Amino acid sequence: MGIIISIILNTIAVFVTASILPGIRLDGWTSALLVAVVLGLINAIIRPILLILTLPINILTLGLFTFVIMGLMVLLASAIVPGFYVDGFWWSVAFAVILAVVNGFLGTLVPR
Repeated sequence: MGIIISIILNTIAVFVTASILPGIRLDGWTSALLVAVVLGLINAIIRPILLILTLPINILTLGLFTFVIMGLMVLLASAIVPGFYVDGFWWSVAFAVILAVVNGFLGTLVPR
């Protein structure tokens, strides 16, 4: 049951974040659900590998390169999910950062 609640919260967060940013477009709730699922899978499988491979540059940039990785994950999701459009790299970074903030806020509303 916890996974379903997490997916629902992530879907709401994706929809809210896409509504805030003018450089991000969603076709509807179905696209938001697919983005939430795809981003969850990408962040669970690909992101840890990229973080390990880019550890030296991440250390040199004091962790700021993580934002680049987050933006690339959003761009990958936009390439996979139909109905999810990102206007550029910096919009994808902004989407990832605001999505993390919205997810954090929504996570505080649900008791664990």
